[in-house]
Parts: sequence; C-alpha cells; structure tokens
Amino acid sequence: VQLVESGGGSVQPGGSLTLTCTGSGFDFDISPMSWLRQAPVHSLKWVAGTCSSGTPPKYTYSVKGRFTISRDNAKGTVYLQLTDLRPEATATYFCAKTFQGIPAARRDRGQGTQVTVAS
Repeated sequence: VQLVESGGGSVQPGGSLTLTCTGSGFDFDISPMSWLRQAPVHSLKWVAGTCSSGTPPKYTYSVKGRFTISRDNAKGTVYLQLTDLRPEATATYFCAKTFQGIPAARRDRGQGTQVTVAS
C-alpha cells in the first residue's frame, strides 16, 4: 500500500486549497478512502470519507459545506477541496484507506501534507 498526499501549503483565512492523494498497491477503485487531519498537540481526527459505490460522502460536522471529498478511480486519486479556510484548519492532512474513522494499521494512511491557515 502506498498513499502519497500533495497540495498542502500556507493560505490566509478564507482561502482555498485542493489536496490530492494518489494510491497504489491495492485495489483503489473498490477501496473506501478518507481524509484525516492532525493539528498541533491534538490527536488524529477523521475529516471526510468516500466509497467507490453510490454511498454519499460523509463529513465531520465542522467542515460540512466547506470541504468536498471526491475521487477519480481511473487515476487512483482522491481529492479534498478546502474552502473558506479558518485558522483552526491548520493541521497535517492524511489520506487513508477507510470510509470513516482512523485505520488501525499505520500503513493504511500516507505521510501527510501540511496545511497552514494564517494571516
């Protein structure tokens, strides 16, 4: 399993970013995928998840309406669009092989990409 995130950066409050995660070494097109994040001195938290079936994506309450998860199975890629970013969104963002929650195996999430929201 290999998961590689990209697209992080520094933005001002109210700004936007799109994170990208490319997966390989497993059947991406049938695997549920999610995004997690870990803010400084906080634990890892689930943010959003998507299935390959018709199940609607799910989001943690704090990001509903501002973050959008999507996937391109042909490219083995899952995205997270972040809009109206707030300073509390500052965190390392990870993609993971799960629909909801934190995967038990460390190998089932990537190394992360840093998002910093500050003026």
